Amino acid sequence: MEKRGRGGKPPQTPTPQQAPPMPKKERKPSMFEKEAYAQILRERLRDSVHDVQYVEPPFDDSIADIGKEWKSALAKLKFANSYRMEPLKKFQAHSVEIKVQQILTESLKDVKYDDKIFSHLSLELADRILSAVKEFGYHRYKYIIKVLFIQKTGQAINIASRWIWDVAWDSWVAAKHETESYVALALVFGLYYE
Repeated sequence: MEKRGRGGKPPQTPTPQQAPPMPKKERKPSMFEKEAYAQILRERLRDSVHDVQYVEPPFDDSIADIGKEWKSALAKLKFANSYRMEPLKKFQAHSVEIKVQQILTESLKDVKYDDKIFSHLSLELADRILSAVKEFGYHRYKYIIKVLFIQKTGQAINIASRWIWDVAWDSWVAAKHETESYVALALVFGLYYE
């Protein structure tokens, strides 16, 4: 409560000065502008609760030419859910089988059975097959490659594998190379990862 003097008038107080005008906020970039798309993604991913490792680029023709900018714009690759439930390109077992068979025949045409060599050779063949299958460009597929060498000694053998998979998108391939002393069997499993 203010004290008033004898005249009943309140004491004069100086008028407050006007506050300086606030600077205008910059307009947020539109996600339909090519140059702003990566910036918007970075801002959204920064506030993300999940540990995002990679974001798939859009496959729309209107913004397809930002491919090179795309990788450099996100310094740390992050994964985000694209809500894509099916692959862009389905695993083609026939073309993979031809390639795997070709690798087996080229690599093993003059090789004699030796269990010491085959332990390293199976790993080397699995790596070569994996790199050849990856060149087909099946996006979001994970691969399991088994290379088995079986010495021929007059025995019978049964090989079985069990997997839980989606019959619509997952597939497998078997390729065999047989000589007088051994059988080489390569199994390639292509599993779609949503």
